[in-house]
Amino acid sequence: MIRFQTLSMWVAPLLLSACAVGPDYKAPPVPVSAAGPFLSRSDATAPDAVPVSADWWKLYQDPVLDRLVQEALASNTDVRVAIARLARARAQLRLTSADRLPGTEIGASVNRQRQSSIQSSPGVDRENTVVDAGLSVAYEVDLFGRVRRNIEASRGDYQAAQAELDAVRVSTVAATTRAYLGAASAAHRLAVARQIVDLLNRSVSVTRSRQDAGLTTSLDTARIAALRDQRQSDIPRIVAERQAELFRLSLLTGRAPKDLPPEAGALTTPPRILQPIPVGDGMALLARRPDVRAAQQRLAAETARIGVATAELYPRVSIGASVGSTGFGLDDFFGSGPLRWLAGSLLSWSFPNQESIRARIDGATADAQAALAAFDGTVIQALGETETALSNYAQSLDRRGTLAAARTQAENVARIVRAQAREGRADSLALLDAERTYADAQAQLAESEARVVNAQVDLFKALGGGWESAHADRVVAK
Repeated sequence: MIRFQTLSMWVAPLLLSACAVGPDYKAPPVPVSAAGPFLSRSDATAPDAVPVSADWWKLYQDPVLDRLVQEALASNTDVRVAIARLARARAQLRLTSADRLPGTEIGASVNRQRQSSIQSSPGVDRENTVVDAGLSVAYEVDLFGRVRRNIEASRGDYQAAQAELDAVRVSTVAATTRAYLGAASAAHRLAVARQIVDLLNRSVSVTRSRQDAGLTTSLDTARIAALRDQRQSDIPRIVAERQAELFRLSLLTGRAPKDLPPEAGALTTPPRILQPIPVGDGMALLARRPDVRAAQQRLAAETARIGVATAELYPRVSIGASVGSTGFGLDDFFGSGPLRWLAGSLLSWSFPNQESIRARIDGATADAQAALAAFDGTVIQALGETETALSNYAQSLDRRGTLAAARTQAENVARIVRAQAREGRADSLALLDAERTYADAQAQLAESEARVVNAQVDLFKALGGGWESAHADRVVAK
């Protein structure tokens, strides 16, 4: 460590030659193909929809869902943790930004002392009060950009924390919506299962009446009763699934299960979205997805840390000054005699052995390379998730339409066979087959309604939840 007391010989040339070492951050490239439309297009697209807003769950037009989502955003523990991490990153940014300003320190002391007779001069009071106070100012001349790069790194961490908070909000909204709609879907499936059991009970009664009249056998009655019991066994499973969704909803909204309001489970049919869902292209997706933004900001932070490590190869220069006074009592303290001052500069440089510094530079470079690889992986994952969600949504809509037509056909067949069975023109096997087909069609249609809801939520989540507004150039219909 080398000290210089001549301030003027260092300050001017240092300020003139100040620069920031290390690489400047440049946004990494994304696949050129992301600028085009998604591959998973279908006939359910329309080019004239308005972009989805951040409140995408309001497309369901359900006030209860709106309240639950707002409560989840305010009370969910994962959101609260992300908010705390953002506050921590903000504090760190303030801490590093403070290095741009001079550091100041004020010290003061008042001591009452008594000297021994040997230490004191004749005629001088052996007891006195010593007052000491001073002000020190120190400033690091950011010659090679160590402070600036450190601030850049902290700013990248802070912006990454902001994006991660958005990602947690998107996940929380999606999970809350999924749980609420999942409970409604389970209630709908439960109603369908009970309806099927009621229909089969009537078929059992008809078959038993025909058995009593000698028109059929007990085997036919047992077959219908077995089918009814099989469908009856589905009910406890669906009830458990519905309860699980409600318990999950209470957790997401920061409640104990028994504190969940009754209206949260009052919906018995999943609502349908009455307007198209905006999609946009890959570029709009990457600008909107919070996980992509977080990965990009982490890369910016790691790139800046290369500069922080590189700056240690060069001298670090600080300038400072101090002024103070020491006196016996307040009268002496404010006099001109006890006044003291000091001004100077300090140069510190780890030289010539810089191997440890170069090792830290290599480590920072490796961290930046890992952050770049993570960013590329996040971009590919975002595009892949969206393509998958679009495909699943389109296929779930097609499947629901096909199953609705099949249910209608099965219902007509079952109605005809029941009438024929009452008249003795259809045997028990035909009735059993018709009832089984109709029951399966009903159950599969109810399951498909739940799949459509899940596919919708998956699509919103893959699109970034609409948290960052973005213009869409195409949409998928309901």
